[in-house]
Amino acid sequence: MLVTQILSMKPSGDIITVAPDASVADAARLLSEKRIGAVVVSEDGRIPLGILSERDIVRELGRRGAAVLTLPISELMTRKLITCTTGEDALVILDRMTQGRFRHLPVVNDEGEMVGLVSIGDTVSARLKELAAEKEALTGMIMGN
Repeated sequence: MLVTQILSMKPSGDIITVAPDASVADAARLLSEKRIGAVVVSEDGRIPLGILSERDIVRELGRRGAAVLTLPISELMTRKLITCTTGEDALVILDRMTQGRFRHLPVVNDEGEMVGLVSIGDTVSARLKELAAEKEALTGMIMGN
């Protein structure tokens, strides 16, 4: 299954982004309101500059205390952003997320603009659907249907 197929299974909607100069408290509020685990950091909503996850915030709260909430997101975000394209295979990106120990992957086009965001949950769900379809097809072949 390709990333483009995973994106097509997700509810349509805008990619949620936040500006790098917004506060960590603003990002935490957004994550809570939208019930999401990470937000892409972008100046224009198209070109990703980084990503900020719940884990990033909690890790720094533990290290620095509540003062971290007043910092700009740019101080906490992951800058070395790993992305994927719509033509990549789900198993490849699942392995990339597992090896990198992260759960969200921005999907970009050839110009580096975001076209979506996939989570490890999206990818696992798509893979399970694919396996169920394969099982059904094999069962049909065995049963002669």
